Amino acid sequence: MANSKFEYVKSFEQPDFLLPNTWIVVRIDGRGFTKLCAKYAFEKPNDKRALDLMNAAARVVVTELPDITIAYGVSDEYSFVFHKSLSTFTANYIHLWSSYFTDTPLSPPLPSFDGRAVCYPTVVNLRDYMSWRQVDCHINNLYNTTFWALIQLGGLDNREAEKLLAGTVSGDKNEILFSKFKINYNNEPEIYKKGSVVFRDYELVEPGTHNAAEAADALAEPEQQSKTQAEKDKKKVSKARVVIEHLDIIKDDFWDRRPWLLSNKPGKTPKET
Repeated sequence: MANSKFEYVKSFEQPDFLLPNTWIVVRIDGRGFTKLCAKYAFEKPNDKRALDLMNAAARVVVTELPDITIAYGVSDEYSFVFHKSLSTFTANYIHLWSSYFTDTPLSPPLPSFDGRAVCYPTVVNLRDYMSWRQVDCHINNLYNTTFWALIQLGGLDNREAEKLLAGTVSGDKNEILFSKFKINYNNEPEIYKKGSVVFRDYELVEPGTHNAAEAADALAEPEQQSKTQAEKDKKKVSKARVVIEHLDIIKDDFWDRRPWLLSNKPGKTPKET
């Protein structure tokens, strides 16, 4: 294309660099999912099929991209810690649709996702990001659970439910759910309250025996491995089982017992039972 009249298109290329030696988080969000939910009549406040579909697509992404160390999803968004994942996620979401919405075939416009990449320099920053997403999951789900209970069980319309919930805090919403509808929010499925965590599963370590966060932050540069060790680790990663869990990722216990998530080194393969 050199010296042609079309060469001007290169001016549209932007040198967007990601900082070296940082935790790269790629977050994807559904585009126009309010319309998509209405078009395919997603259940309110949560559609288990839709969440299972998101999780299935995310599991394939984590499996196919070994540099992703952990992923977290809620509603129509997913955060992948490390690498490129946008196009892979969209392709698998569409491919797996019929497995979860068996009676509702896709039609144009097809689902799509936007993506953004952010660099976080320390483990504290990374964990704060993941905690932020899980706190958001709880806040939004508690609101939506109460909102739709008022409509579906209480007979209110959207505007009346919004007005009733305006200015309420978590305790108020829990009280509304229990006093009006005998719904104990603590008994709601964990997938709705905590979201979904996707990661490679290795043998859990005893709390207090590893400090992967401190070790990861202490390295000014990524540790260089020999070619032989790198190949061994690659094989371990490829054999690891990718799981979808609904756990508390805010507390230290989740990270302390899974040091491989921060060290980027595979753990021990769990013994078969």
